[in-house]
Amino acid sequence: MFGNYLIGLREGLEASLVVCILVAYLVKTGRRDALRPVWAGIAVAVLLSMGFGALLQFGSQNMSFESQEMLGGSLSVIAVGLVTWMVFWMRRTARHLKKELHGKLDAALAMGTTALVVTAFLAVGREGLETALFIWTAVQATDDGVRPLVGAVLGLLTAVVLGWLFYRGALRINLAKFFTWTGGMLIVVAAGVLAYGFHDLQEAGVLPGLGSRAFDISDQVPADSWYGTLLKGVFNFQPDPTWLQVGVWVLYLVPTLLVFFAPGRAGRVAPSPAVTQESKRDETPADTPVAPSDGRTA
Repeated sequence: MFGNYLIGLREGLEASLVVCILVAYLVKTGRRDALRPVWAGIAVAVLLSMGFGALLQFGSQNMSFESQEMLGGSLSVIAVGLVTWMVFWMRRTARHLKKELHGKLDAALAMGTTALVVTAFLAVGREGLETALFIWTAVQATDDGVRPLVGAVLGLLTAVVLGWLFYRGALRINLAKFFTWTGGMLIVVAAGVLAYGFHDLQEAGVLPGLGSRAFDISDQVPADSWYGTLLKGVFNFQPDPTWLQVGVWVLYLVPTLLVFFAPGRAGRVAPSPAVTQESKRDETPADTPVAPSDGRTA
């Protein structure tokens, strides 16, 4: 449940920050008339993400066992790839996210209402689709459709509350550190999802080695015990994994964490001489909230 809470919190907070930056910028620049198309684009993105999640859940129910396992395993691999790219991308661009979104919004304002809807939709829709896919694969890996969903929903609700507090200026947090450490934890969760995805592909007959167990500690770590449930919910731990699962887990987790936490991976780039003082002021410090302004300058 904690692993899915972390997924919902991390992915939801990214989307919440995007919304806060878009809305705060329009309010600050006196373009409240553009808020409606922006909210429309956000609403469409949320509905699309929910529809995508429902399609994954209900669309696979009529498949054969082998087809379900093949679908689940394939989507698990894709989801882990997307999430891995996302955590590296966010760590690299967290400090400059506000400037990047402002540039896209300025271009959309010049093009009209449709461009505003599309800009908001694309900004939030990517996060929503990634969230739906990763939550679905994580839920499939736990074999329990209730608690993982509850954890994910609680994480999303927490992200919404934090986003609102950011917008109101009531909360300050070092976003660079937050995304770094939650990104590291998410990589650990993703390693479990990836290993279970390969197990699904083994059960589907796509990959060999299903009967080759690396170890079996089911008696020592019962699945129905509190610690077995905790390990399963947080790390997607399986007490009787195959050698392929163990190999995939180690080969993904160790190098990915080493690269992610390696010194100099914070994404800071030396500024070009052409960078002006105005562009520097437009960048969002890592611990600065995105509260709207009333139009007055200091």
